[in-house]
Amino acid sequence: MNGALLRSLLVVSLAAAALLGQTRDQRTSPVGMRAYIEQLVLPGAEVVVGKVDHADPVAVRIVKVWPHGSIFRYDLEWTGLEPGSHDLKDYLTHKDGSSNDDLPSIVVQVKPTLAMTTTEPTEPEPVPAPRLAGYRTQQIVFGVLWVTGLLLILFVGRKRRVKLAPPVAKPTLADRLRPLVEAVAADKADTAAKAELERMLVSFWRLRLDLRHEKAVAALAAIRQHPEAGALLRQVELWLHAPEPPRDFDLGKLLEPYRAVTADSLQPIAKEATS
Repeated sequence: MNGALLRSLLVVSLAAAALLGQTRDQRTSPVGMRAYIEQLVLPGAEVVVGKVDHADPVAVRIVKVWPHGSIFRYDLEWTGLEPGSHDLKDYLTHKDGSSNDDLPSIVVQVKPTLAMTTTEPTEPEPVPAPRLAGYRTQQIVFGVLWVTGLLLILFVGRKRRVKLAPPVAKPTLADRLRPLVEAVAADKADTAAKAELERMLVSFWRLRLDLRHEKAVAALAAIRQHPEAGALLRQVELWLHAPEPPRDFDLGKLLEPYRAVTADSLQPIAKEATS
């Protein structure tokens, strides 16, 4: 009987050791890459992630919680958004609202992806906002048809009034952005499409807000804080970088600032940027 009990305890001990050997304790990770700290025991009441801010250099998510005697054990997932040393304790709070001073420091290191000699992002050259192709050809075709109808009335003797086709609505920047935004929001866009969407938004608002002479970091910060320019850009950044991107959003409201932007209104900005 004692021998069977000892064998059972040995099997349980080996299984527990194998399980602990598989736990991840990743305290170092490159910018933008997810890392995990598993089976972390924290004192006090159950903890949850505190209020999330767009400016936070680290995004933290609690994957799972288990009771551990009178306290709790956690699996954490974290993503570093800015290089440097960060304490995950600062992003956690007790569920009952009590102080988190009893929590130990959970220091992680976020490695930069740029070379050590790079002191700031490469300054991009201002580029014209994307042109909306196809409208000029349509205007020419309808113009030719209109002139042909007028000549038929004057020289063939048709008396009835020619019914002109309703004017064709000019495509707007919102029309161009909509399929890209929908694809990124549904996580169906490839890397090139995601980069194209971010580039279009930054290039457009950098010209529209006259931030061409600002450095890239300062210009991007100003665009994020702008009430009109920042709304869609902040949403896109959450879709691309947040651990759990939000799925509830008003696409019509996000695209509202771009509905009045046609190729005609973009053309003067493009000329100014290249002059």
